[in-house]
Amino acid sequence: MSTEKMQASFRLLMLITTPKLAEKALLLFEKGRLPMQIQAYAHGTASRETEQVVCELLPQVPGVSYMIVSEAGASVYSASPLAAEEFPQYDVNLRSAVSIARRMQDPLAELVKIDPKAIGVGQYQHDLPEKRLDETLSGVVEDCVNAVGVDLNTASASLLRRVAGLNATTAKNIVAYREENGIFTARKQVLKVPKLGRKAYEQAAGFLRVPESKQLLDHTGVHPESYAAAETLLTLCGYTTAEAASGKLDGLSGRLERYGVQKAAETCGVGVPTLLDIAKELQKPGRDPRDELPAPILRRDVLELKDLKPGMVLTGTVRNVIDFGVFVDIGVHQDGLVHISQVCNRFIKHPSEVVRVGDVVRVGVLEVDEKRKRISLTMRDLPEA
Repeated sequence: MSTEKMQASFRLLMLITTPKLAEKALLLFEKGRLPMQIQAYAHGTASRETEQVVCELLPQVPGVSYMIVSEAGASVYSASPLAAEEFPQYDVNLRSAVSIARRMQDPLAELVKIDPKAIGVGQYQHDLPEKRLDETLSGVVEDCVNAVGVDLNTASASLLRRVAGLNATTAKNIVAYREENGIFTARKQVLKVPKLGRKAYEQAAGFLRVPESKQLLDHTGVHPESYAAAETLLTLCGYTTAEAASGKLDGLSGRLERYGVQKAAETCGVGVPTLLDIAKELQKPGRDPRDELPAPILRRDVLELKDLKPGMVLTGTVRNVIDFGVFVDIGVHQDGLVHISQVCNRFIKHPSEVVRVGDVVRVGVLEVDEKRKRISLTMRDLPEA
């Protein structure tokens, strides 16, 4: 989820790691009487006990909810030179707390600060050649950053160095230039950054967004080399740059189809895939692909096994995907199991064909065994939400 969307939802982020802190939080809410959200980190020692205490306090604070966030790699970050540089006044525990809270606001911007190996990508990762593992994981992180793009005026050096064409030195120089000269108002201003040459600019430009620029295309993932093609496309489809800036391009795809995609690509001097990418960016300038993902689950209460009844439909988060099914966190102490036969209405060889860890899914309760503490769930034939 984009930073803007999360920041709009939160006035205060508070990390609650113990029942005692939960009680202190309640006093703060009562005195402040401000609209707040609690972020309860609950992946560690006494996590569910802390969650239970938080839920007992929530009825006394209307409008407050909480969310469970993974702490993977937080301890590695807290002891790193980068954390010491960012928060020299905090000890390692507080640095971990800040990192976890930030993950709810913008997971990507925070996780890039951690060595990918420390996040935990599988129990056999240490059996792989270390150099090959580093290269592969770093490539995945870079792909994610480039797919989302970065705001040139808010991105940290840790995030910028993952952009294609940039490195640790040029990323720090961008931040230093921004702090000394103020925000960037155009993409081409990046060329003024020390040690950032034209070749690096050509590689990185399409991934750098400048929302403050008067040039609409600087807000998008359209590369500067394709600006002329984008402007030609607007003209062919009967739009002006003013209409594009005001977001009135809903009919662009239809007009492009009527004109002819191949013909338009030849007129604009680009290939068909590039033309379609340009059209997509023009229709949603500055879009963040993460906005299209399901929103995180904010809870106000915690269920117990005795509360679950067959037929109930709940929303949960996929915690593990294995050969015979999917484990889903539905807010109970135990995760529920969706057997592979209940994952979807078609035959699949492995549940990973349908879901991944971290997916937010709707599930129905099939059976609850309180004695054995087992929950059987289904993702098939659920009623409309």
